[in-house]
Amino acid sequence: MVKSGTLLKANYDLAMYKVTLNNTILTYKKMFKYLLILLLPLNAFSQQSYIDYQSPYHPIINTRGMVASQNIESSNIGLEILNKGGNAIDAAVAVGFSLNITLPRAGALGGGGFMLVYIKEREELFAIDYRSQSSLNADLNSVFKVDLPEDYERANFETVKYGYKASNIPGTVSGLLKVHKEFGKLPLSEILKPVINQAREGILVSYDLEKSIGSTPQLLNDLESKSIYFMNDEPLKEGSIMKRPDLAKTMQLISDNGLDGFYKGPIAQKFEEAMSLNNGFIDANDMKNYEARFTDPIGINYRDNKVFTHGPPSGGGLVLLTALSLLEVYDLKKYKSNSTKTYHLLAEVLRRGHNNRSHQIGDPSFYNVPMKKLLSKQRIKQLFNGMNLNKATSASKVKPLRVREEGKDTTHYSIIDEDGNAVSNTFTLGYSFGSGVTIPGTGILMNNQMNNFAYRYGDQSIKGRAASPGNQFKPGKRPMSTMAPTMVFDKQAQLTLITGSPGGSFIPDAILRVVTGVIDFGLNIGEATMLPRLHKDWPYAELEYESTISSDILNDLKKMGHKVEASKTMGSTQSIHIKNNINYGFSDLRRPNSGVAKQQ
Repeated sequence: MVKSGTLLKANYDLAMYKVTLNNTILTYKKMFKYLLILLLPLNAFSQQSYIDYQSPYHPIINTRGMVASQNIESSNIGLEILNKGGNAIDAAVAVGFSLNITLPRAGALGGGGFMLVYIKEREELFAIDYRSQSSLNADLNSVFKVDLPEDYERANFETVKYGYKASNIPGTVSGLLKVHKEFGKLPLSEILKPVINQAREGILVSYDLEKSIGSTPQLLNDLESKSIYFMNDEPLKEGSIMKRPDLAKTMQLISDNGLDGFYKGPIAQKFEEAMSLNNGFIDANDMKNYEARFTDPIGINYRDNKVFTHGPPSGGGLVLLTALSLLEVYDLKKYKSNSTKTYHLLAEVLRRGHNNRSHQIGDPSFYNVPMKKLLSKQRIKQLFNGMNLNKATSASKVKPLRVREEGKDTTHYSIIDEDGNAVSNTFTLGYSFGSGVTIPGTGILMNNQMNNFAYRYGDQSIKGRAASPGNQFKPGKRPMSTMAPTMVFDKQAQLTLITGSPGGSFIPDAILRVVTGVIDFGLNIGEATMLPRLHKDWPYAELEYESTISSDILNDLKKMGHKVEASKTMGSTQSIHIKNNINYGFSDLRRPNSGVAKQQ
């Protein structure tokens, strides 16, 4: 059982498993608000029409339950659970399972992730770490057949990207069922029934699904995956039906037997057999000993709001909170949301945020992560030194190196129910379609999270995440991540924003843009979501940008010393903004097929 709550403490007591919210809030500085009363003739109001829309981005609005996910069919499954009397946690379980059918490239029963759960009646916020975990049978020599870091250049890193050796023990089933056991209302069998039917009956293959299958060559290297996603050596065609009978059987075993239906019995046996036949590491002992864990949300005060996200082994939350702490010094609102100054400041604080996660973030079961120091006033002041409102930090001060690529095909969903309970959940397989391996007879597509460890640890010639002491590989360890499910509470401690995003290292950048769009610029959630985004990592010199940023601003950023480089779209935030007890939901338009489902 999870411990009962106490009042929120300023030091975010790391012995607790949740944060309790009340009507107090710490502030770094006082904010004064002035009420401007406009006296207008009565007929001025009558001249305004409802269809004179203020923005082209229209949130979905209601006062009951709401689900925002990267696939509208999965959002509708969550809505079905809410309409049956389930709460936000029940709906989150259903959506998490459904995304394995509707968004198989990122739906993550074979992967893992992080979740925030807010229980309104108890005014408590919980964090759940169900990150995938390396097998106890894995060791560096058996993975690469060379000594690391000495023989790094001779190592074949395709081994931890594709195939059976690339996978960690999956944590999603443990995570979803753990929160259901603690907070759910409906029986698991009732929650999974519509998802199992969805898997049996199949879904229409979308244009996006056809193209994503066709752009993932690792699926062709695995006979089981090929049999699911291809027909006559061609990707399943748009408009065809994709049925998932093996996945339905696996879900039925979980429905009937809970955790034992996945981590023990026939499914665990199939994992062990497939891994043994293909020189993988995971065995039945790894499966039965995996356990999701409640941990501590991390948070800061930002302009009279409390911003909470997930802590280690995720580093994305640290990037977000570091960036916000640095922005607190500036009156961002006066620079406008699309000004050169705003983009410059976002770039500078993101670079420092990514720097902050690049050394000491890792699995806290193996490494003493100094979170208090990383977010301390002293550390923020240290990072602030050198920031210039008119000039980019010199790239020559940062040594460039090739950091391991971070998969961008994660997915996120946000849910609130009519009682005010809420879930912010992000999970992943790593790369699109993960390792490309499907465990025969299960329908479970596996992750490639072995790719996310720091295999150059001990190499004194480099700096950065590739050599991070916090993220060095060890058997049984969970790798660092940038996933950052996020919730924001106002100065009355009322939940006001639920958000998160896929995108690898772009995740905190996307969330930062949404949070500042809402808090600093007063935008509706649609407008905040569709603001152009940028990415400034460390130790890279490049400032990556989305194509919707104007050429004039790019020229100004170049003059300030930024080395701009065009990027593809960044992230896909799924958000719910709560104002005056009204929900405003918005699914990012950057990726197709997402959508918000609401209770009437």
